[in-house]
Amino acid sequence: MQRSGTKEGDGGKVLVVDDEPLTASMLQFILESQGYQTKLLHDGSAVLSTACDWSPDLILLDVVLPGENGFDLCRRLKARDDLREIPVLFISGLDGTSAVVQGFDAGGVDYIAKPFCNEEVLARVGTHLKMSALHERLENQKNAERVVRKLFEAQAATIFAMAKLAEYRDESTGQHLERVRELCRLLAFELGRDSLYQNQITDDFVTCIQHAAPLHDIGKIAIPDAVLLKRGGLSAEEYETIQTHTTIGAETLQSVFNEYPGNLFIGMGIEIALYHHERWDGNGYPDGLVGRNIPLSARIMAVADVYDALRSDRCYRNGLSHERTMAMLVESAGAHFDPEIVKVALRVQSRFEASFPVSPRS
Repeated sequence: MQRSGTKEGDGGKVLVVDDEPLTASMLQFILESQGYQTKLLHDGSAVLSTACDWSPDLILLDVVLPGENGFDLCRRLKARDDLREIPVLFISGLDGTSAVVQGFDAGGVDYIAKPFCNEEVLARVGTHLKMSALHERLENQKNAERVVRKLFEAQAATIFAMAKLAEYRDESTGQHLERVRELCRLLAFELGRDSLYQNQITDDFVTCIQHAAPLHDIGKIAIPDAVLLKRGGLSAEEYETIQTHTTIGAETLQSVFNEYPGNLFIGMGIEIALYHHERWDGNGYPDGLVGRNIPLSARIMAVADVYDALRSDRCYRNGLSHERTMAMLVESAGAHFDPEIVKVALRVQSRFEASFPVSPRS
């Protein structure tokens, strides 16, 4: 149930239930003098309906009432999903530990003994209203986080489906997207354990690269089949056409990012799509970036992408063995690839090999 809220300086809504008119009026005066809104009831018959209709932030409830006593009434309040979060403070002439314990057992949050002190009533009411408001804010934050997480998952699934559309045009790529996302996640996680990169690679980075990796070739959806699926060598013009998949992919994802600014995995997807063909030595494309000027996500993707491509069967060749592929990565460290990332790939190479269930011929 959404209640009025009790920000500092705002008057909360307090339902006062007491069968003694003088006591009820005194409580009303004390509370309203401090800016609270109040409603008075002199028995328990209308407490539940009033709580539903008026949505109080707190209930001051006498224990001894005509008919149903305050303890039983509190239990009925706490049994209702829409009312159980309203804090109940008992206020009664009954003294002794037994009455206080009964009050807490019934679901009350505090117990004020009559005759009461005005300052005590205000202090206890104010404290519990603040605690209730804090609890409600925390619950709202949790709900918001759940919604954001579901939206993130939905966006990731939708964009992964877009990437699959590009992949389906080339039947030889098989489960390429699934494998590279896992290889990128593995590399990022292991790289984050090294002192050189531990400040750059957070848990969010690892999650983002896992979701963003499948977007690396999304721009290929705009490359003509005659070029993309050509079995022989490419002409210089055709090679230039193939290279445009990096900028096309980045521009496509940028349009999505403009609609969802601040989306971390889309932002990383732009980096990966644009720069995963850059080389450590500056001889890559599209911008000829050198070394650490290439975004870290794209450097990780380059290793995962080439490993998977070399291991995979193509219409014009068989996939290479794990051993031969790792040897080629090592040979290209410092030229094509970030040498630190290749070191990490060597460290976890058994898990790289496991990404292919059957070892191809070398």
